[in-house]
Amino acid sequence: MHLVIVESPTKAKTISKFLGKDYRVESSYGHVRDLPKSTLGIDVEKNFEPKYIIPAKARKNVKVLKDAAKKSDEVILATDQDREGEAIAWHLAQALGLEKFKRIVFHEITKSAIESALTHPRELDNHMVDAQQARRVLDRLVGYKLSPFLWKKVARGLSAGRVQSAAVKLVVERENEIRAFKPDEYWTIGADLLRGGEVGGFSLNKIEGKAVDKLEIKNKEQADEIVNELKSCEFKVVTVEKREAKKNPLPPFITSTLQQTAATRLGYSAKKTMLMAQRLYENGHITYMRTDSTNLAQEAVSAAKNWLEKELGKEYALETPRAFKSTSKLAQEAHEAIRPTHVDVTPESISLTDESERKLYRLIWQRFVGSQMPQARVAVATVDVGTGKYELRANGQQIIFDGFLKIWPQKFSEKNIPEMSQGDILDLKEVRSDQHFTEPPPRFTEASLIKTLEEYGIGRPSTYAPIISVIQLRNYVKKEGGKFFPTETGELVNKVM
Repeated sequence: MHLVIVESPTKAKTISKFLGKDYRVESSYGHVRDLPKSTLGIDVEKNFEPKYIIPAKARKNVKVLKDAAKKSDEVILATDQDREGEAIAWHLAQALGLEKFKRIVFHEITKSAIESALTHPRELDNHMVDAQQARRVLDRLVGYKLSPFLWKKVARGLSAGRVQSAAVKLVVERENEIRAFKPDEYWTIGADLLRGGEVGGFSLNKIEGKAVDKLEIKNKEQADEIVNELKSCEFKVVTVEKREAKKNPLPPFITSTLQQTAATRLGYSAKKTMLMAQRLYENGHITYMRTDSTNLAQEAVSAAKNWLEKELGKEYALETPRAFKSTSKLAQEAHEAIRPTHVDVTPESISLTDESERKLYRLIWQRFVGSQMPQARVAVATVDVGTGKYELRANGQQIIFDGFLKIWPQKFSEKNIPEMSQGDILDLKEVRSDQHFTEPPPRFTEASLIKTLEEYGIGRPSTYAPIISVIQLRNYVKKEGGKFFPTETGELVNKVM
């Protein structure tokens, strides 16, 4: 009998469907060892050596796994492929007293992936284990020392850590910027010009040959002066430029971009997104959802090409698969991006009862398929009109070929302008001025905070969801004595960890 151990019961259930009667699949229910809650659990005098224990809630299951391991001819540790999964495998080996075991990893829970992993086992990656332990020790050193301070100064139940503390700093600094911001007034000038009864919308672009700065027209008096001058001008087409532009598809999702896009398009919190993605992964619908790599398997892009040719036609498929370069300096390129395990399982045909999961699957499926489609082609027209010392400009754009936009819808506003030629004289229908004020930097949303954390290299895909609740601070902070303190009403912060 071969014993396969994974982290979750759902994952165990899915994998067991692909294995024969000679395999028994069990779940560790996450970590089986951790640092004690009652003490620091780190020997700072001896190279910061951690002192692990088996938590009370895990002891019963550890005994079950130990007994199963003793009765098995072989133990296979099939925890996730990231650092956390590698550490869980190491902790399992330690807790179960395993002298010999096999370690397998896979990017997706499919029959072919599981069979391939079983035929290509590897050794435990001790470098990944050490990296996870270092992170856990840092979390404990920071949190164990700072959390009591938060309890004393703010409220009990809060926790501090190396990642969420930095995130709180970003939120507070942004709040300070907003409070210190002083708006500036500025005005813009627009005109509707006629050619043969057709209207084109133009904006003031240059004054005496110099491009108009956003804040150049500072008040109503300046704006009225320009409007009055334009009312008596002759409008002559100076240049007409026509060109074709191309829009490229976005890369397939990584953890951070999935969280950002799900927040803006679906209104999902980072926590909800990861919960839905975890379910999709464990049930074999998508690849592993904690990744910062945009790599795609050759089999996946080939399957996408075949589906596109069959369902949409050859004009919507690429001759050569498109590859993307990860922007993160810390990206683990051996991993894959987040994609559907079977591209022919469309959002409409997938067997899901939870509509939230279906919506997230649709987002992942569309983004992946769109990434392997041709560019969208757009006809762009720019018309400059001269009126003496003033120059106005109109821009138009129309889609020639939708390409990837057929699958991955984006906000794209087509704008038509009348057909014009150099030297044409246009009639003025209306000229107007509009008042504006500069705005402070926006408060962080979940999506923008994740993006900022990623830009600064703070945290990892697995840490974004737990720390995002710090943005709730923006609703509860007030300035008092030069420092920020929470208000007394409402929930302060969901426990950040």
